[in-house]
Parts: sequence; C-alpha cells; structure tokens
Amino acid sequence: MRPYVIQEGNKQYELGQFQGNQICYDFDKILVYLAAKGKLMFGKKFRIFEEDHEILYKLCNYFIKDESNCKKLGLDLGKGILLSGPVGCGKTCLMRLLRHLAPQERPYEVIPARNITFAFNNIGFKIVEDFGDSKFYCFDDLGVEPTGKFFGKDCNVMGEVLLSRFELLIKYNIRTHATTNLNAQELEERYGSRVRSRMRQLFNLIAFKEDSLDKRI
Repeated sequence: MRPYVIQEGNKQYELGQFQGNQICYDFDKILVYLAAKGKLMFGKKFRIFEEDHEILYKLCNYFIKDESNCKKLGLDLGKGILLSGPVGCGKTCLMRLLRHLAPQERPYEVIPARNITFAFNNIGFKIVEDFGDSKFYCFDDLGVEPTGKFFGKDCNVMGEVLLSRFELLIKYNIRTHATTNLNAQELEERYGSRVRSRMRQLFNLIAFKEDSLDKRI
C-alpha cells in the first residue's frame, strides 16, 4: 500500500515517496492534486490561490500527520482544526477537499451547524446525543446558526454538541473540526466562557487573514 499515491479516474497522483520508513510528501505535488480534485468536486473554475498557500501548508501537514512540521507550526495532532476567516474565503471548500488528501485516515463528515439546530427544533435533545457518537465531524459555519428551540425552551445547541465532543476527545481521542466566520471574542459571546475554554482544547486554530479575498465573487 502506498498512501501517498492517489488514483482519480485514470490519473494517478504521487504526492511523495518513501525515505526509509517514512513518507516524505512534496507540497508542490500536493497542490497539483488538490487543484485537480477541487475541479472535480466544485467545477472547472476552482483554483488554488497563491495567497492561501500558507494556510494550505499548515492544513496539509496536519492531515498527512507530519509530526515534525506540525510541531514547528504549533499544531497538535491530538486536536481537531478550527478554520476561521471571513465569508467567502474558501473555508468550507478546503475542509471538504482536504479530507481526500490522506485516504488511509479516518474520514470526517462536513455538516452545517444550522442543520443540526434545525434538526434539534424537530427532534429535541436526541440530536445532541446523536452527535456525541464515535464519528469524526467538521461542523461548518459554527456560530451563525440560530438558537435552538424545543417545546418552548431555548437551547444553545452547538454549545451542547461541542461539550459532548470535548468529552469524546478526552475519553476516546475522537477529534472534531469546524469552520467559522467569528473571531475568538465573538465565539465566547456566542457560546460562553465554558464552551470557549473547551474549544481551546478541542481545536488548533488556523485563521485566514481578515482581508482575504471573497472567492465567490
């Protein structure tokens, strides 16, 4: 098995090579693969922006589990990723794309946070229990979902889900990822200091610059 070789249709992408008992990945080759995979997933207009290479370098090292580079970059492989940045900078696309980078690793499912709240409004607290399972998730657009309401009672649904996911990380090393448009202060205002404290333990923060391009224009 060569986990650094990915087959897409009739084309093969070799992202690195074995050196001794370790895989040495080539970032330029990874970028070529991600650009090609992105076009397959999101359409022919998709492209990798040079201004995003720094963010991508961090994300790629995390997902291929390069311990040495992650240590230099201040990334903890025992935590998930919180990818933050302004609207339209490409957070969701990247998190959907990067789960294909290391097919030998356990995949995560990308789910909009608002969908979880809408489900809570119909089903109730079973939804919080459902996301306290052993699956890996990426919660998309964290912090802009509405407040949950079930039988007249308000609930900060994603706050409760994050507390459940923290317990799973501590007990079973089950990681959680998320994307958000909010900064640290806004997240604390949205979820409270207790959840914000848990988020520091749940996530590595990787942030786009505030003036990043809106790639949807």
